[in-house]
Amino acid sequence: MPVIDLTGVLIHTTPERHGAMRDFYVEVLGLSPRSDREGFLNFEFGGRRLTIALHDAVEGSTREPMRIMINFEVDDIDTVFERLVAHGAPAIRTPSPEAWGGLVATSADPDGNVIQLMQFRR
Repeated sequence: MPVIDLTGVLIHTTPERHGAMRDFYVEVLGLSPRSDREGFLNFEFGGRRLTIALHDAVEGSTREPMRIMINFEVDDIDTVFERLVAHGAPAIRTPSPEAWGGLVATSADPDGNVIQLMQFRR
């Protein structure tokens, strides 16, 4: 039986870092939480969910930031990227064109998880 869909992505963090992660995804990226309670933050995108939650087997920031990359579609990549950098997110890759016609920019959240902004059309 093949996989038929992706239901979501889960990012684990520590109690000490959860607040910074929440602020980044809600205040800086501007995502609207579906659920927002102590130790658990959840966003919904057309039935798919991004969750940030505590896990006792996680310590500090990610040790291999390129292992996972979260892609977010945006309408104005320059504005969103400038906002991330203004709030202290690293400018790993500034907005630049791709061969397929869109634009891509890369940064990271407070735990060091790589996030990529994608604008599919100008």
